[in-house]
Amino acid sequence: MPTYDYECKACNHEFEQFQSMKDDTLKRCPECGKDRLIRLIGTGAGIIFKGSGFYETDYRSSNYKKAAEKDKKTTTPAPKETKSKKTPAKKDGN
Repeated sequence: MPTYDYECKACNHEFEQFQSMKDDTLKRCPECGKDRLIRLIGTGAGIIFKGSGFYETDYRSSNYKKAAEKDKKTTTPAPKETKSKKTPAKKDGN
């Protein structure tokens, strides 16, 4: 749930309110009690990833990298092209 910034146009009281995106905008100032609140538009905050899932799935461990490198070395390379011998062209008029 996001945190919204509010400002009262009557008493200039500013505060933050933690509320759901589905909640209605607050109208009454908690400081002076007048219905003069406006919700301020901010730049937002940075995303904070918490938990083990983000790091384990997006950044591979050193063990995974070593196993992948080993797997690359054990795979057989594609067959090399063989050079065919060119035969000289026959001249007309034997």
